[in-house]
Amino acid sequence: MSTTTRKSPSKKQRALEVLSRLKRLYPDATCSLNYTTTVQLLVATILSAQCTDERVNLVTPALFSRFPDAPSLANADLTELENLVRSTGFYRNKAKNIQAACRMIVSEYNSVVPNTMEQLLKLPGVARKTANVVLAHAYGINAGVTVDTHVKRLSQRLGLTKYPDPVHIEQDLMKLLPQPDWENWSIRLIYHGRAVCKARSPVCEACELADLCPSVTKTIIVG
Repeated sequence: MSTTTRKSPSKKQRALEVLSRLKRLYPDATCSLNYTTTVQLLVATILSAQCTDERVNLVTPALFSRFPDAPSLANADLTELENLVRSTGFYRNKAKNIQAACRMIVSEYNSVVPNTMEQLLKLPGVARKTANVVLAHAYGINAGVTVDTHVKRLSQRLGLTKYPDPVHIEQDLMKLLPQPDWENWSIRLIYHGRAVCKARSPVCEACELADLCPSVTKTIIVG
């Protein structure tokens, strides 16, 4: 009697199946930051570094009421700007970068946030994570995969990357996923990271990705 060996799915096949399930689990997932203009999205994303979106959304109404656009932020009193964003953490550096970025937007881009990765990365305080968010949600351009702490943690646990740094993680994910899904992958993975695959206590027994995850046994034991 002959037996056949079932081949394990490739990393790409697993990534695509994870993507399919995430779409089913979080069909309406969208950017959690509140904003009405592109510059407000840029500022909110800068503020979200090492801070929750919920906290940012508590801060931005007063901030954007006082300084609604690039020119007003560029000319803001820095101390007042610092006080408005203080609760997001690292507020001095964030306020400085926001003002410097807005001054560059005013002087070099006619007060319009640029729509290319190359130009965005020239703005103070903007790395690929922020640029990817702005391009995807303001301009509909999927230039890369946004890698925040949730995306980093889950991509590693799912065995989709072996790297610890966001740049290499992004490169790995871009090879595994269709470009039109790059941004919604990140958003849905963030939702899953908040709800199920938490940093300290992942709920593996209730996770609908468990059969695709090589870290399930390890996280259950550690947890």
